[in-house]
Amino acid sequence: MEPIIRMENVNKWFGELHVLKDISLDVAPGEVLVIIGPSGSGKSTLIRTINRLEPVQKGRIVVDGVELNEDVRNIEAIRREVGMVFQQFNLFPHMTILENVILAPTRVRKIPREQAIAKAMELLERVGIADQANKYPAQLSGGQQQRAAIVRALAMEPKIMLFDEPTSALDPEMVGEVLDVMRGLARSGMTMLVVTHEMGFARDVADRVIFMDEGRIVEEGVPDEIFSHPQHERTQAFLARILHH
Repeated sequence: MEPIIRMENVNKWFGELHVLKDISLDVAPGEVLVIIGPSGSGKSTLIRTINRLEPVQKGRIVVDGVELNEDVRNIEAIRREVGMVFQQFNLFPHMTILENVILAPTRVRKIPREQAIAKAMELLERVGIADQANKYPAQLSGGQQQRAAIVRALAMEPKIMLFDEPTSALDPEMVGEVLDVMRGLARSGMTMLVVTHEMGFARDVADRVIFMDEGRIVEEGVPDEIFSHPQHERTQAFLARILHH
């Protein structure tokens, strides 16, 4: 099976800072990949290169058969296939939740409004916030806003979902409700790349866990290998710090 994402020797610099160093990675369709590592290890930058929020200076990235290069049409094509959820919910504050969700399907995919609304309500129902559809983001809790942001991405019917620390800005009691939505999405067969500090989620849901440090993939494997028998001393040190506090 062709990988849905292929990265070959990807390198990226911010000025002098070499943030991604020779990253090569294949992701299979339907795979749930969790990326862990200390702050500044390049994890967020890595997933942001996949929909070209961050251009790279060296190497190749191919997403669903389309090479990400300078061609704007390619970038637009890929962004339609790739949903992204950030730490901050990035909902438009002056629009209701429903309006936030139907904006891109009606404008970009040209889906008729009634159809977009029906689909949006179905998705909001699925994540348990259909009753919040006509409220504004500020009227929702952080957990509800993040679930709305996930729905907004799903409304475009992406083939791939990228999550950049989706629970790190949430109050602890709201983390579970967002992870539950992500668990459901993983079970539905969505290809997912998730940068997170939630090790329980990684252990439960990931098909593969990647540990990054200083811009490199240091170690990768199934969750049990990484969490129970990490090979690399940097992985061991990181997990000891994060699992025991």
